[in-house]
Order: sequence, then C-alpha cells, then structure tokens
Amino acid sequence: MTAVNTVAIVGSGVAGLATGIQLAKAGVQVDLFEAKPELGTGGSGISLQGNALRVFDQLGAWDDIRAAGYAFEGLNLRAPGPGAPIVASLPDVKTGGPDYPSAMGMPRAELARILFEHAQRAGVRFHFGSRVTAITQTDEAVELVVDGTPAGTFDLVVGADGINSTVRELIGITTKPEPTGMGIWRTFVSRPAEVERSELYYGGPVYIAGYTPTGANSMYAFLVEKAQDRTAVDADEATRIMVEESRAYDGPWNSIRADLEGGAAANYTWFTKHIVDAPWNRGRVVVIGDAAHSCPPTIAQGAPQGLEDAAVLSELLVERDALDQELWDTFHARRIPRATAVVQASVQLGQWQIDGDRDADAGGLIFGIAQQMAVPA
Repeated sequence: MTAVNTVAIVGSGVAGLATGIQLAKAGVQVDLFEAKPELGTGGSGISLQGNALRVFDQLGAWDDIRAAGYAFEGLNLRAPGPGAPIVASLPDVKTGGPDYPSAMGMPRAELARILFEHAQRAGVRFHFGSRVTAITQTDEAVELVVDGTPAGTFDLVVGADGINSTVRELIGITTKPEPTGMGIWRTFVSRPAEVERSELYYGGPVYIAGYTPTGANSMYAFLVEKAQDRTAVDADEATRIMVEESRAYDGPWNSIRADLEGGAAANYTWFTKHIVDAPWNRGRVVVIGDAAHSCPPTIAQGAPQGLEDAAVLSELLVERDALDQELWDTFHARRIPRATAVVQASVQLGQWQIDGDRDADAGGLIFGIAQQMAVPA
C-alpha cells in the first residue's frame, strides 16, 4: 500500500519526471501537467555528479543515460593566456559511490528525452500546454484547476515547476529567487579530442571560463561574468560578446570560438539563490527541485539536488501508508539541511570570486560538500 493513489505533478523538468517515474512504477496514477506546449528541448549541456547518476539507476534509466552522455573523472584547472597550461589536475569524490563515474556531461535535450520516455513507459499521463491557475484542497484531497477549468482531484500535488514556480505562489510561499551578482554565457559546441573532463580557467576578463564534455562529439562551454542586463542583446550580438570575452583564453577555447563564429548560439542567464524554509508543503501540496531551492552551478549540484528531492519523496510515498505529519517531518529532515548546505556553499564560492578573495579555501569547501553528497540522501 502507498501513502497516495493519485498524484498530479506540475512541471516536466528532471525533478518532476523522476518523481513521476518512481510513483508510476509503484502503481500510483500520475498525471503530469506542463505549461509549455511540448517537452523542453532547449539549453546546452548539463554536468551531473555521481549522486545524480545514483538516482538515475534507481529510476531504471542509468543504462540509457550512460550511453547518451560522456562520463569522466576529475577536473583540470588551466591558466588564462598563451597555451592555456594545465596548472592542476584534481580528483573528484565519487558522490554516487564506487559503481558510478565521478561525473557525466550530456546534452540537456537528451536527458529530457530519456526521462520522458521512461515516464511514458511507466504510465505517467502527460498534459502539455496546461497551465495551473488555481489549487484548492481539503484534508483529504487537492483539486487542480488548469487554464481556469477543473482538471481533477488528487491525493497529492507536487510542484516541480522551476525557479519561478506557480505552485509555490499559489500555496502562499513567498520565498523567491534572488540574483547573486553573476551572469553566465553558455554555448553548445563540438568537442576537441583533448577535452576529456571538465576544465576551468580562473582569472582573465571574466570570473570563470570553462567547458564540460557532453558526448563523443559535443561539449558545452560557459563564461561567468558580473551580472548585466543583457535583455536587449540579439542572437548575433550574444555570439559576438561571447567570442570577445573568451579571447583571453587559449587552448580548446580556440575551437569554441570557431564554432561560435560558425553559428553556434550563445545564451545568457543570471545566477540565482533561494531556499524555502521548512515546510516545503502546505497540506497536500509540496514543492521540490528548483521550486524549493536554487543556486549557482559552481559545484554542479542543482539538478542532483532536485533528483534527490524526487527520490526521497517517492521513497516515502511508496513505503508509507499515510500522507501524515510523520512522513513530512522525515522528508524535510532528509532534504532541507542537505539542500541548504549545497545552496550556501554554491553561493559562497561565487561570492569569493566577486570579492576577489584569494585566501578563500574553495577547494576545501568543494571537497567538504562532495563528502556530504557521497552519503545517500
């Protein structure tokens, strides 16, 4: 017996899809509502730490994801300037345990496609182009209203609808993402043969320049700068800015610039931070993933934390026989301290860069968080 029989999930990102897969596999009727007309296939690439890979295995999706991505161990640090010499090669903590690589890069669109297909096979019912406009609940059930029309009554509603979550607002949680002062340019390009792991450059005209391999022939690259209003920048200007800001970086950046000049798109977003204080639920409605917490990708734990939210919530809903306060207390005890530690560490690493703090122990902070993540959520 499960704690719920019917669940509505709002949002088709990794946290929503992972929750849907696990619950549907356990026999729960799952309806997933997505405001966009189709599954999101945009974006560049994504870095996934071992604790994310461990969750994919729990979902039954690990073999497909491993085949579609690029697994690697460790991290290179390069210096800006001529030749881009490697100044340090750092090992990674295997946050997923010995059975998984330390890290993996893959195209975001491929990750979305694989999880979507697994959710379909598990029996999740998808409703695209469906914007949630109201939520009403009693002690026993939740009614979801989509585009002004009742869409059904459920035992639980899971808001996995991103940093600007509608569900979070509808249930009265006022916490919202705040800018951290950094912005990031991203692009999706071909992978030079010499790039076999993530590499970062500190110094030069931007805070951080880097890239991560995502496949045999692909990788995504990024430049982290002081946050600026880039809303009026068109596609051609975006490419020009990324090319110019990267000229201080040699080595594989020469190939990246060639791809940008050949038509690779550049996109820009600001880093944000937030963490919803306990509780993440209001009655029978709960927020997870980016709806509950966001942070800069300085330690690549954004998606893994959303996946852990999904894994822990699904585990408790499947193992327990009642959606009661004990279940929520256990969920919050297992998730909020861990997610908070990640958000705080991610923000601190960025702030040290903004402040130009050369004495900060960035390596110690990253290693400490990785050791925490190595213990299953």
